[in-house]
Amino acid sequence: MITIDNYLDSHYIHRSNWLRAAVLGANDGIISISSLAIGVAAASTTRDPILLATVAGLVAGALSMAAGEYVSVSSQTDIEKADIERERIELETMPKAELQILAEIYEKRGLKKETALQVAKELTESDALGTHIRDELGINEISQANPIQAAFASGAAFTAGGLLPLLVILFAPVHSMEYYLYGFTILSLIVLGAVSAKTGGSSMSMAVLRIVVWGSIAMGLSALVGYIFGVNV
Repeated sequence: MITIDNYLDSHYIHRSNWLRAAVLGANDGIISISSLAIGVAAASTTRDPILLATVAGLVAGALSMAAGEYVSVSSQTDIEKADIERERIELETMPKAELQILAEIYEKRGLKKETALQVAKELTESDALGTHIRDELGINEISQANPIQAAFASGAAFTAGGLLPLLVILFAPVHSMEYYLYGFTILSLIVLGAVSAKTGGSSMSMAVLRIVVWGSIAMGLSALVGYIFGVNV
């Protein structure tokens, strides 16, 4: 038996918050660490400087991603809470005006004026604050993000993505490491793009193309910097 909850859960939009953080973290981990390693490898003849730079970048990047995501989502949550409190006060002090605002919203969405007012009245009687939060402020369960969840997903995904180029650095020959890194990173980005597209229900070819093109540009520029400023450490 199909219930409304099962039906809603089948839509990909419900995955948007954690999927965005996870894909962003993994993509940043793969590209950032690979680009850093390629830049150092282009200027180095030994493995130790490359390994040191990569591990330092991996730790700093994961913590930075997690902290940045937490601060960003927390700021969004604070704004939402402030707007919700303001809406609660307005419902207490000017209920008629708020009812009219709600009716106008439904009228703009295509309902007749009388129908819009009736819908606004019934929803207000059922759950006034919840209705205004959803329809006036545009805040719902899908748009709301959990700061801790987003920070963990982003930091963990960055670490997972950054570990892939680290494995190449540990085992690939130093004299041609940048080429191994580039090839392995492109392959990793293709897989990431395909997985994210599959999970989000979007076009696989566009997701892969987008992530590979920008990843290639980042790594190419990093290698160029390494060659230009390389000092053979």
